[in-house]
Amino acid sequence: MPSGVAGRLDRFRDGLRDLGYVEGQNILIDFRWAEADYAKLPDLAAELIRLKVDLLVTYGTPGTLAAKRVTTTVPIVMLVSGDAIATGLITSLARPGGNVTGSTFFDPELHAKRLELIKEAFPSANRIAILVNPDNPVNAADMKAMEQTAGSLKLELQSFEARRLDELQGLISRVTKTRVDVIAVSSDSVFVGNPGKIAAIAADNRMPSIGPPEFAKAGGLIGYGVNLSDLWYRGAYFVDKILKGAKPADLPVEQPTKFDLVINLKTAKSLGLEIPPKLLARADEVIE
Repeated sequence: MPSGVAGRLDRFRDGLRDLGYVEGQNILIDFRWAEADYAKLPDLAAELIRLKVDLLVTYGTPGTLAAKRVTTTVPIVMLVSGDAIATGLITSLARPGGNVTGSTFFDPELHAKRLELIKEAFPSANRIAILVNPDNPVNAADMKAMEQTAGSLKLELQSFEARRLDELQGLISRVTKTRVDVIAVSSDSVFVGNPGKIAAIAADNRMPSIGPPEFAKAGGLIGYGVNLSDLWYRGAYFVDKILKGAKPADLPVEQPTKFDLVINLKTAKSLGLEIPPKLLARADEVIE
C-alpha cells in the first residue's frame, strides 16, 4: 500500500467500523494500487470487475473515470474527485445519475484561491510555477481558473509537468532555473501522495511553496484545501447505503464545506520569510 494514503485509509476503515463493518468478517476489501501510473488504471478496474465485486471505491478523478469506463452497472463510490460534473462523472450533485456517487469538490476554485493566498503572503511575487500531472483530466479546468485569477492579480504562471514520483527532482531543477518566485503544487495524487519529498526538494532549493494542507504539514510553506481524511471517512457512508440497497443514481453527491489553511512557520523561518499577521490569524493550523 502506498504510504501516502495510509492515514486516510485508516479513516475509511474507521468509518466502516463505526457503521458496523469489520474487515475480514462482514466485509472484504480487495485493493489495487496504480502507484500514480494512470496508464494502469483501466486494467486494474477491469480486473476488479472480473472478481464480481459488489462495488468499486475510487480515489481521484483518473481512477473514477477509469472505473466508469469499465462498468456502467457496478456501483462506484468516489472518495474524492475534483469537479465531478466538469469531468463528466456525474450529471448533477442532487441527482448524479448512472452508477457513480460520493464526494467531489470544485478543484479549479480551490487552485485559484491558492494564488490569492500567494499574493497575500508575498505581495512582490510575480512568477508562479504550477506543478501538474498532464495525465489528470482536471488540469484543463484548474489552469483556466488559475489563469483568470492570475490576470487580476498580475501574476505570471508557468506549468511544469510530472507523471511519476521519480520525475520530481528533475522537475524542481527545471523550476529553479526559471527564476520563479513561488511553487504551487496541484492536488494530483502524484503530488498529494508524496508531500514530504516535494516539500524537501522545494526547501533545499529555498523556494516558497503552496499546495494542499498535507503539503504544509509535511514541510511545505502554505497548505490550503479540503480535509481528505474526513472525505475518506465519509466514504464509508456511501458504501453502507449501497450495500443496503440504495442506488448510486439516487444518492446525492456531497461537497466539503470546510477548507483548511495550514501555515508552516518552521519552514518560513528556515527560508527567512515573514508571513503577514493577518494571514496567520486566519490559519486553521500554524506549525511552529
